[in-house]
Amino acid sequence: MREAHHVYVVELDPEVLRQARFRKSNPSYVDGMPCVYVGMTGLDPDVRFDKHKAGIQANRYVQRYGLHLRPDLYAHLNPMPYGDAQYMEVDLAIRLRQEGYGVWQA
Repeated sequence: MREAHHVYVVELDPEVLRQARFRKSNPSYVDGMPCVYVGMTGLDPDVRFDKHKAGIQANRYVQRYGLHLRPDLYAHLNPMPYGDAQYMEVDLAIRLRQEGYGVWQA
């Protein structure tokens, strides 16, 4: 199986907390913790982040509030097969939420 997929984490501007839908999705958010977007891609995470910011297959929170990648939260996981990346995207989002992060996961 080809290990060509990556999970990635983008730090979001705390202004994203003004979005009711984001705040509602994070009832256990701990004030002061980072807000992040967790995704998966077959591209290099840097390329995928640039596409988000350019509006290409973009998540609206990343396009508007994305600050930078957080490789400290995901680099040790990559690369991996597609199925593993699908699982890890959800698992990483859950773990970050449990730590108090504000998380958006597609």
